[in-house]
Amino acid sequence: MASNYLTNHLRSFYIALSFLTRVQTPLKGDVSQSQIGQSIIYYPLVGAIMGLLFFSLTELILFFSTDFSNGVLAALLLSFWVLITGGLHLDGLADSADAWVGGQDDRDRTLEIMKDPYCGPIAVAVIVLVLLLKWAALNQLLKMDQSAFLIVVPMLSRGVIILLFMTTTYVRDSGLGAAFLDYMPDENVLWGSLFASAFLYLLFGGLFSMLLVAVVVLALRAMMIQRLGGMTGDTLGATVEIAEAVALLGLVF
Repeated sequence: MASNYLTNHLRSFYIALSFLTRVQTPLKGDVSQSQIGQSIIYYPLVGAIMGLLFFSLTELILFFSTDFSNGVLAALLLSFWVLITGGLHLDGLADSADAWVGGQDDRDRTLEIMKDPYCGPIAVAVIVLVLLLKWAALNQLLKMDQSAFLIVVPMLSRGVIILLFMTTTYVRDSGLGAAFLDYMPDENVLWGSLFASAFLYLLFGGLFSMLLVAVVVLALRAMMIQRLGGMTGDTLGATVEIAEAVALLGLVF
């Protein structure tokens, strides 16, 4: 009994890790919908693991070259950040940007544009701007010798996914989001994961940054509800990207 319990949770962790990153896991066999639903509680943990990798890479480079250019190091970190996630949330950011501009306040048209795999000029511009903001914040934070923040920013942004699933309607009838809604863990477990993420962020990050992220996420949620009546996987990905940029910028102040 205990063995099955641990096995199911380990598989759920592997699901979260393989979905949010390009890291290869020993996950084999069929994946159940319940395991997919349970995997959401491990999203902040996966974010923290990503953060530890970023932190370790920073410390390793600075160990061998103490005068390494902060700008170049910020660019390397950001490149690794994008590569390890496979641009998962950047895709959602691009689709959401295209849909929000092209949808012209029409719900059905907005949802239809999100399905289009092609990126328009506004999508490219938004991705460039968000990445530029991240690079600028990373560059400044490295100058301030504040590398511990790298551990908690990805953790906080993935905690946002839990918060939105707990509080916001998923407007698609199918997809990965449907599995989360049907098989999400107990609400107390989800709140526990969120509070743990918030506590760690306060220790390694900062209150101002976390409050800034909360304000922006709530504003984005209000926009989703007004236009769509809820969220989609694309708007969720866009929120993660924007939350990361805002968190990094908030840590500069």
